[in-house]
Amino acid sequence: MAERIESRRLYDGRLFKVVLERFKIDGKVISREIVKHPGAAAILPILPDGRILLIRQYRHAVGETLVEIPAGTLEEGEEPEACAYRELEEETGYRAGRLRRLAALALAPGYSSEIIHIYLAEDLEEAQPHPEEDESITLLRLGLVEVVEMIRRGEIRDAKTVAAVLLYLLEKNRLRIV
Repeated sequence: MAERIESRRLYDGRLFKVVLERFKIDGKVISREIVKHPGAAAILPILPDGRILLIRQYRHAVGETLVEIPAGTLEEGEEPEACAYRELEEETGYRAGRLRRLAALALAPGYSSEIIHIYLAEDLEEAQPHPEEDESITLLRLGLVEVVEMIRRGEIRDAKTVAAVLLYLLEKNRLRIV
């Protein structure tokens, strides 16, 4: 286990902080810049007819419009499941009758503390979307086979979306790795 020597804040932003951490492990002192992120929730929404509800939105960090599952950052003190319910309605205009947790994943553990909690949303009912001011979202309703083919062709490259679809396929086909 690592022994923390120092942690110094380098940047405070609206969505995350950056710290410089020095720690000792295996007799060596190492320094790393770490993005401290509050975590997020992502939702794989399954419509009553079995299609998957995805969103298309511009992501400035990669300079592209991506196809992905709805997701958002946890607010201070917010539980991941509450965030998932909130983000689903905000971004898609649908409410989930039930959510089931699929996984909690470390997105980039080499430099970020962010953990994303992935949920399967079922029994969806239409509601009113209310995206944040900086979000421009288009809804897509796609069949599972079409989504998998888009992943294979590289048209869906978002890691949380690829992971959620894989987890859903494993569960849907009751595949268990022993």
